[in-house]
Amino acid sequence: NLVTALDADVHRPELGSLVAAVPADPQARNEARQAVAAVDDEAVRLKSAVKSRDGFFTTFFISPYSRYIARWCARRGLTPNQVTTASLLTALIAASCAATGTRIGFVAAGALLICSFVLDCTDGQLARYSLQYSTLGAWLDATFDRAKEYAYYAGLALGAARGGDDVWALALGAMILQTCRHVVDFSFNEANHDATANTSPTAALSDRLDSVGWTVWVRRMIVLPIGERWALIAVLTAATTPRITFYVLLAGCAFAATYTTAGRVLRSLTRRATRTDRAAKALADLADNGPLAGLSARVLRRASKLPAVLWTAAGSALLLLAAAIDGPGPVLVGSAVIYVLISSEAVVKPLKGALDWLVPPFLRAAEYGTVLILASKAGVNGALPAAFGLVAAVAYHHYDTVYRIRGNAGAPPVWLVRAIGGQEGRVLLVTVLATVLTAAQFKVALTVLAVAVAGLVLVESIRFWVSAGAPAVHDEGEPA
Repeated sequence: NLVTALDADVHRPELGSLVAAVPADPQARNEARQAVAAVDDEAVRLKSAVKSRDGFFTTFFISPYSRYIARWCARRGLTPNQVTTASLLTALIAASCAATGTRIGFVAAGALLICSFVLDCTDGQLARYSLQYSTLGAWLDATFDRAKEYAYYAGLALGAARGGDDVWALALGAMILQTCRHVVDFSFNEANHDATANTSPTAALSDRLDSVGWTVWVRRMIVLPIGERWALIAVLTAATTPRITFYVLLAGCAFAATYTTAGRVLRSLTRRATRTDRAAKALADLADNGPLAGLSARVLRRASKLPAVLWTAAGSALLLLAAAIDGPGPVLVGSAVIYVLISSEAVVKPLKGALDWLVPPFLRAAEYGTVLILASKAGVNGALPAAFGLVAAVAYHHYDTVYRIRGNAGAPPVWLVRAIGGQEGRVLLVTVLATVLTAAQFKVALTVLAVAVAGLVLVESIRFWVSAGAPAVHDEGEPA
């Protein structure tokens, strides 16, 4: 037949409320026509505008009315990009309210953050309802989610400072933890989405749990997706203090990260998957190694027989311990040099091991964590905000890398990675600066580095995503 001749797989989409039939006689044809006529097309369009795998909070507290806002926007000619921009502006206003440090400001910030999330859900529903899909819109939606949340963290930290409470370390810690969670999601998915023999007993157990019904919602809630997370932040902001908000957020995200990462490690160890060259290339790109790691790889030439993930974990732990215990000094710089040498393990051999998808998260934790620790030890006003800006700029680069890989466009250009030093180059530079400069000079150096990195990555990213033919991306790791 035709399908066999074309050597194609038959795809049968889920019809949901729609009707499809191949009647074999006049009576069946008449019944099919009646069934088709009975379908309310507008109701189906409205229902289809909502994502089928949203989180609990989004499904039951946002989507029941946000879909009607999407229809209202469609009938007035508004575009999804306009709604996305409105969501960003609302979140920035919320951050500004939080930055006032007053109780009424915190209450207004919490309410506006929820409004921003409603608009965040509406833009995607509007795109699906009106079929207004665009590359730029998909990128804006994915990127603005991160910008909104991290800007809000900064607003809370500024508000707390007005009240005499310095929580910049907590704000930066929350951003680091959330970013590392996303890197775990991205790396695991990239390592396994095209792997062969990709099954495990734990995956089968997960499918059985999902078939129970209520466990689906519990499992979606405990990973603290964007809906639950923003609702938690909004309520805590309005009812408590920034410090309590960050404490609860850090505890919740830490539990969620432990739960998801442990499950994925167990899956990886119990499955016998064969990973592809494409997956190994994606993980190497996510590692974000620069010229120093490449030079180390050429000098060492031969890779260790131990898995790259073990070397990376050891190097990251050594660096963070040196920063936390010894602080700026020769020991820290020496640890950073060892870390650079170890980073070459992700360059010398393909990352096809069972747990090699953990290499990028370990590298992110090492780089971001080192900046946090050294800025905290500087002990001068402004060091932690400068560190927050630097990590935000670097995190943007790492998210941009993820979205390009998802769109099958490859990693950012080599010149950009070299210009901003690669992750190992930035780590070595920050440790040297912390060692040779005074605390005040180190704060200035972090600020200059943040501005330089942000300028380079933003210009190149915007140039790429607004250019013709750039692929569309979707932030599947963050429901709604």
